Amino acid sequence: QVQLVESGGGLVQAGGSLRLSCAASGNIFSIQTMSWYRQAPGGQRELVALINSTGSIKYADSVTGRFTMSRDSAKNTVYLQMNGLKPGDTAIYYCYALLAYKSGSNWYQWWGQGTQVTVSS
Repeated sequence: QVQLVESGGGLVQAGGSLRLSCAASGNIFSIQTMSWYRQAPGGQRELVALINSTGSIKYADSVTGRFTMSRDSAKNTVYLQMNGLKPGDTAIYYCYALLAYKSGSNWYQWWGQGTQVTVSS
């Protein structure tokens, strides 16, 4: 089994900052991609940022220049530093991982439980 545990959400005023963490644990051989998604009330889940196995990072246009994703590979942990937060960033933020349990196995998707980020105006 695999667990993705997010932390770091909360309530912040517009212009403020938060740092999210996502730690993957369990039966993990290799991680291909880890990502942050978010889902606002009444909206669809959207990609915020992703990092692949080579360390390449991509961001949604809406967060480029404000959010920074990083990782600690030794801990199977990724972070999302969110600066200049706007009310429009209010959402549940989910961690996602595409990983393998053993060499040569298929890749499997896992989701975290989500952490609420609320930005007040």
